[in-house]
Amino acid sequence: MIDDELWSAIGDPTRRRMLDLLLADGGGTSTSLSDQLPVTRQAVAKHLAVLERTGLVHSAPSGRERRYTVDESQLARAINQLTDVTDAWDRRLQRIKRIAETIQKTRDEAQQ
Repeated sequence: MIDDELWSAIGDPTRRRMLDLLLADGGGTSTSLSDQLPVTRQAVAKHLAVLERTGLVHSAPSGRERRYTVDESQLARAINQLTDVTDAWDRRLQRIKRIAETIQKTRDEAQQ
């Protein structure tokens, strides 16, 4: 089953970049992320709230800020869902290919 809220969170390019940065750095704050992204600290905080609501990141107090880390099990869940969607589309496309080949074969036979 596909989690639409999870995929909506991952669907945003800024949030994907934030996940990349958090994974590469082992975590970060909204300030450290805003230093690396072309968005304001307030925008970063809003994106982090979406990621946290979907369980992709968790936060803990770190001085005057909150430190965010990626929940790798939730990220793995997203990857598994993507794999399932990919497999389903591969099966659909193979079916369409077989139908198209059958139609073409029927046309070729009718022309002979």
